[in-house]
Amino acid sequence: MKHLRILFALALLIPTFLIHAQEDESANEEDNTLRGQFEELERKSGNYRANGIRYEVIKLSDLYETKNNIFDSLDTANKNIKDLTSTISANNAEIEDLNNKLQETSNNLNAVTEEKDSISFFGALISKGTYNFILWSIIFGLLLLLLFFIYRFRNSNFLTQQAKSALADLEEEYQNHRRRALEREQKISRQLQDELNKQKK
Repeated sequence: MKHLRILFALALLIPTFLIHAQEDESANEEDNTLRGQFEELERKSGNYRANGIRYEVIKLSDLYETKNNIFDSLDTANKNIKDLTSTISANNAEIEDLNNKLQETSNNLNAVTEEKDSISFFGALISKGTYNFILWSIIFGLLLLLLFFIYRFRNSNFLTQQAKSALADLEEEYQNHRRRALEREQKISRQLQDELNKQKK
């Protein structure tokens, strides 16, 4: 029974010890920020009154430690500021370089697009629209010239055919006239010969 009481007492005391241990651990956890350090400094400071004036007493070692921590924090912040400033400068330089490359790429793209939309015509770059206009104007002009020459050829051919036909008719008429004249001459010669023969008899 005695052992049972001891066990029961221990069972009740163990949770109490655990609660106190956790409170001590949380109390030992320090806030390492500057605000936490100042609050810790205020908590550790003491005060007294002398001649009706209230004085706060702070341990000099704690004050030096807080001062060193403040300067370390400032140095770290300044170093971070310098690092960030150099990073910003590097980023700005990179942005400027990228903007220059983008501008160069845009210029190259515009040049390629202009070259693609242009055609070299007698050594000069002209737009495709102008080239097409010139080309179709030349083709249309040559087509009109061809039609004009075809018309002239047909007209000349027609006139030549008419002249040949008229010449053939004229030659035929001339041949007929010549034949008739020859026949008439032969007839007249025969008649003359007959008359001469009649007179000789």
